[in-house]
Amino acid sequence: MTVTIRDVRKADGAAMVAANVASAELHFPWVEPFQDIAGFRAWFAGIASGRRRSFLIEQDGRLAGVINLNEIVRGPFLSAYLGYYALAGGAGRGMMTSGLSQVIVEAFGPMGLHRLEANIQPANARSIALVRRLGFRLEGYSPRYLKIAGDWRDHERWARLCDDDVASAVESF
Repeated sequence: MTVTIRDVRKADGAAMVAANVASAELHFPWVEPFQDIAGFRAWFAGIASGRRRSFLIEQDGRLAGVINLNEIVRGPFLSAYLGYYALAGGAGRGMMTSGLSQVIVEAFGPMGLHRLEANIQPANARSIALVRRLGFRLEGYSPRYLKIAGDWRDHERWARLCDDDVASAVESF
């Protein structure tokens, strides 16, 4: 299994819409990704603005997941909010672990970030297991943090710093 990451391109719109629609049951209630080309265009505008960098996870050329580094802040903060989701056929097979570990290397290496923060709904056991496996630590709890599917949802705040010693966690994937 060859798992790779690459930056999302404008030409990926139709494939991403189709993958998101096919994955709607998998995503609910955790995330609410775009479901049409207009939604893709609005979402892609965040990439074009420089406030987001988005990656596709692919296994042997097939879409397996999406990872977003949102609200990238430079200067003394050097941080981003991490968002991600698997696509149908890509969940539970180690592809998100592999893809996210590659994005972490990119974020803390060439991008020069110091901190990544992932806010995760407490009942999302798979997502929490993923960040824990990759060396994130629980920092806190944020009530009614993010509005998803019309409801304000509580989240746990998980973070990892560029200098955290997590070699054993990354080696385990």
